[in-house]
Order: sequence, then structure tokens, then C-alpha cells
Amino acid sequence: MSNLTGIFLSVKGRRTAAIVLMGSLLGISFHVHAQNPLSRFQGMGGGRSAGPGDTLQHRKADTITINFRYLDSSRLQRLDSSIRDFSKKVPQPPTYINLGNIGTPSRDLVFTPRMRSGWDPGWHAWDLYVFSVDDVKFYNTTKPYSEMGYLLGSKTENLISILHTQNIGPNLNFAFDYRLINSPGTFQNQNSNHNNYRFSVWQRSKNKRYQAFFALVASKLQTSENGGIRDSRDLNSIAYTDRATLPVRLGNNLVQSIGNPFSSNVSTGTRYTTGTFLLRQQYDLGQKDSVVTDSSVIPLFYPRLRMEHTISYTTYHYRFLDRTFPPDYTLDSTYYANNYHLDYISPLDTFFREVRWRDVTNDFSLYQFPDSKNPQQFFKAGASFQILTGVYDTSLLTNGSLTNVTHKMNDHNLFLHGEYRNRTRNLKWDIEAFGKIYLSGLNTGDYNASISLKRLLSRKIGFLELGFQNTNRSPSTSFDPNNSLYYDTAKSFSKENITNIFATIERPQSHLRLKGSYYLISNYAYVSNYFREQQQSTLFNLLQVSLQKEFILHGPWKWRTLVVMQQVAGFSPVHVPLIVTHNQIGYDGNLGFKSLNISFGLELRYFTEYKADGYSPLTGQFYTQGDTTVRQHLPDITGYLNFRIKTFTAYIRTENLNTMQFGGTGFGFNNNNFVAPSYPSPGLLIRIGIFWGFIN
Repeated sequence: MSNLTGIFLSVKGRRTAAIVLMGSLLGISFHVHAQNPLSRFQGMGGGRSAGPGDTLQHRKADTITINFRYLDSSRLQRLDSSIRDFSKKVPQPPTYINLGNIGTPSRDLVFTPRMRSGWDPGWHAWDLYVFSVDDVKFYNTTKPYSEMGYLLGSKTENLISILHTQNIGPNLNFAFDYRLINSPGTFQNQNSNHNNYRFSVWQRSKNKRYQAFFALVASKLQTSENGGIRDSRDLNSIAYTDRATLPVRLGNNLVQSIGNPFSSNVSTGTRYTTGTFLLRQQYDLGQKDSVVTDSSVIPLFYPRLRMEHTISYTTYHYRFLDRTFPPDYTLDSTYYANNYHLDYISPLDTFFREVRWRDVTNDFSLYQFPDSKNPQQFFKAGASFQILTGVYDTSLLTNGSLTNVTHKMNDHNLFLHGEYRNRTRNLKWDIEAFGKIYLSGLNTGDYNASISLKRLLSRKIGFLELGFQNTNRSPSTSFDPNNSLYYDTAKSFSKENITNIFATIERPQSHLRLKGSYYLISNYAYVSNYFREQQQSTLFNLLQVSLQKEFILHGPWKWRTLVVMQQVAGFSPVHVPLIVTHNQIGYDGNLGFKSLNISFGLELRYFTEYKADGYSPLTGQFYTQGDTTVRQHLPDITGYLNFRIKTFTAYIRTENLNTMQFGGTGFGFNNNNFVAPSYPSPGLLIRIGIFWGFIN
């Protein structure tokens, strides 16, 4: 532990200096050992078949080998340096929508219910921007490696990223990852400023019996909330060709400070901070062995029984505020009265809601390895004890007089979990089974169980995967009547039950992935009309079929498509577009230059019209509505040019080309699509990003 503590203090003290120096580092020319792309297909099914692709791997004796693994997976992976997917660098997946600019609340157009049992804080509109322990990579590298990135977009949008990892000796590695997102947005009072960092350490003993994983992860998210534009007809008015002048529902006429990317002025909006400290220790019992070469003896160890202890400490702090002190700013009291029935709020009040939670979880688990030479096959059983402490704070400042109501929560959970995994050594079978049940505490009776079987039928046919999931879960804390963000009358809610049956066919050699999912849902908890907490007791189901395919049009010209079809059966509060599709048509090659990897073309995203969910700023939730239909005038169109030269990668994008128009308000990019009621997408966005890797 002394090694872990020393590394953490050293990196923490240097973080600020690293950020300040980043701009100059990007402008300095370094001599690095270049890596040529290794021909390997990172397929839709795990990249097991050979083919064209890009991965940062060992090529020469004087370059670098980097492996990493995730906390709950023992499989070693390689850094992926492919350039076709922009969302690997910027949190903007093709099937997600946000409320106008990066950093604002987002959700997936493809129905993805929460399939985890147990306690849940409930703020999932921010999941895209939060660093979590599940995403932490634990590295092993032959040389220190760093990557620095900078993206500049329209309206002075900024994204800065820093990654550094290195081994201190053969059995100890640390890594540090930082990301800043700063986006003023196209419309009033929609600026976002997010800071994320994660620090990880992976330590192993020389005799290979002991290893420890340490992770420190934190996110500080700040986003102004404008409640949407006041009138959609204003989009066609010549008076508002400058979209920054469009009247909005919250924070109208607020002066925004956008000059400093490291700060954000949020007078009306959301502040959400979360952080996790985790330490996992493992000790193995098993069989010692060795390999004797001409010059050395390489020790080996085959585990048969593993003891594991994990302790984690996580904090959540969510706030919504609307403050009156900025010069000449008053609250839009009619917005609170009409949408939330908060008739007592006056224009001169300061409105504030706050939720704080602490989660301390201790887990002890045992592993058993039936085949000593296959660590990918094991049984795992464990027990966890979780301590939960929460504070709900409701405040209203009226004429200098503060009214404050605080409600405290103290509870616990005791749950058992078990798991079986087997990835056969011939790579023909993958089996995963998992189960968890809550025996006592706040979430007594919650459980989730899943099993999946994956089989290589043949190299010609590909892989077949079959799976089943069932989750019985308590609704999140946002449905607790004591919650500061709960504005409805007090209600009780039953446990949700969601079943998912799915099948997947993958043919890596033809770049094909076909998946079908069937959901069966009862007691579905949801929000309607801004703040109404509801539960659908009637059983309903949803069928989802997706197709992912790459077509070769001619030589290096390719068409990659993702098509998702969704259909709800039965009376349901869930509204989804029937079709969601994302297409990328362009060139992938090197234009005859050996060191160049280039990709350029067009991206098109389209979804059919539907009753899109609205967004409620005061609750931080997307809500179901049945009055407004959202439809696209044209598909969202993006032109892209991505290229990599050795360890330097650049992305150039012109997004929302579909908003171009010549009539009405004159020439401009003002033909906005809507993503949610009262929330239009922005006009033309230009983004230029550079990412540079350094081998020290």
C-alpha cells in the first residue's frame, strides 16, 4: 500500500501542471518510435478473425507493447487506434441524442432499460459524461506511454484529454486519465463544463500469488438549463437568425462567461459531482511451475483457489439551482407554476434542491478454477455489505429569508452474488452466468440473473450467441417521496421486473452482426409531464432487431450501416422510433502513402417520427409525453475527414449539414431538427481534433 499511496500523491500534485503545459507539448516535435498498422480485424464479436484494422501492438523490438484489462475481466486487451469511430474520442455515440450541445443531458434512441438490481441514485441523463470504475483500464506496458488530445469546435467548444501510463518495475503499473469538456452551446443558457479524472494502479507480487487493484475516479459536471426554447415558431423568424438570441424558458437573458474553458458560470442549472475510491486485493493458492530457457528460469503459477476482498467508497452530490443575484436577472416564476405546480415561487426567489449520498461497500469473494491452465474458466461466489447514507435538502430564499428542509437517510443492503465463466482454450465456446440477490436492507427482494452462451459454429458461418436476463429491482431514489427532487404527491412503488431474451449472429469475415432482443416488462416506473411519478402495472413487451454490416462498394470505398427496428406491443408508456439508423459512406485507405491511414466521407443518422421524451430540468430526468411528435426534416448529415500518421491522429468534422437553407430567413444553417419537445438541434458545427501518442 505504501507504493500505491506514493504514486497517487505524486500524480495528484502534477495534474494542474500537466494541463497547463499541454498546449505547448502539442506544439513541440518529438522523436518517437513509430508503429505501422497491424493487420487485424477488431470484429463485432471480439475481433477473433484476421482482416483489415488498426491496433496499437508490439511490432518491433524498440517499440512498445501495451496490454490492459478491466476490473471484472481477466482478459488482456490492446489499445485500439482505429480512426473511423469519432465516439471513441468524444462521448457522442451515433444512436444518442443530447439537448443541443455536448455535455447536456443525453439518452439513447435505442431502448435500453436498466438491468441492474439494488440501490440506484437515478441520474442517468449524465451517464455519457461520468467516469466510472467499470471503465477504468489497468495497464501493463513495456515503456511509458502518453496520449494528449485537443478538440476545438464552433462557439469555442473545447475538449482536452490527457492519458499517461507506465510500469514502475515489471509488476507495478500506474495510469492517469483526465478529460475536460467545455461547450458554450448554440442557444442561451446551455453552456456545459465537465471535468473528469481517473487514477489506477495494478500491482502484482513476484511469485504471482498476490495482486491489487486501486482506482480513484471522479467527475464534476456543470450544465446550465434553459428548459428549451419558448416558441418553435421563432426558429423561422428573421429576428432570430442568431440562435443565441432565441428566448428560452429558464435563464433567459443571463450573461454567460465563456472565455475560460476551466470554469463555468452556472446560475440556472445542474451541478453533479461523483467520485469513487476502490481497492481490490486478491491472493491465490495453486500450483507453482517454471519454464527453463538457455539464459533464465521463468516462474509460472497456476491458480486453483482465489480469495478476494474489495472495498469501495462512492459519493454522489446532485444540485439544481436558479439564482436571482446575477445583474437584472429574475426567475421565470410562470415556468415553475405551469410545469411543476410550484405556485409559491416569486421572480425574486432563489430556488435550490440538493441530494447527497454516500455508499460504502465491502465484498468478500472466492474463486475456484477447475482447469488450472485456463484462468478464463472459474466459479465465483461472494457476499457484500453496503452502507448507504443520504441527505435530501430543499431550500428557498425569499426576500433574504431562507427556508430549509432537510431529510436524512441511513440504510444498508446485504446481498449474495455468484458467477461462472468459461472461455475455452480453442476459442469455440464462451459461457457466462451471473446471479445476485438482496437478502436484507433497503432493497430486500431485488435480484438479477443472466446467462449467455456463445459458440463458433464454423469459420464460414461465424458465431451464434443466445442469452437470457431477468431483473427484479426497486425504482431509483428519484421515486422516493422524501427526495428533494420529488414534486408529485406521495406514492408507493412496486418492484420493476424486466426480462430480456436475445440472440446474436456474428460473421466477422463479412463484417455482419445481427441481433434480436425481446423485452417483457411489468411495473415499469417512469416520469410523465415534467414531474408526475408513475408506474405501469400492466405487462407490455418490446421487440428490437438490429443489423450491423459493412459493404465494400468499390475497392477502398465502403458503406457501414447500423439499422435498429423497435416495436412496442401492449399499452405502454414507452415511446421509441420505429427505425433508428446510422450510416457511414466513404473511403478507407492510405492514398498510396505507406505511413498514412485516412478515412473520409459522409455520416447520416435518421430516426422515424415518434412521441419523443421531454426533459425536466428540476428533476434531471427525461419524461414520457404524448402530445408532441418529433420528426426530422432531413437526416442528420456530417462530413468527416479522419487520418493518422504514425502516432498522430486528427479528426475534422462538419456536422448538421442538413440544416442548410436558402429561403425564409435567408441563407444559413437554420433548418433545425428537434431532438425533444422544445429542444432543437444546433446548426452547422465544425470540429477539429488532434490526438498524439508519445512513447517515452
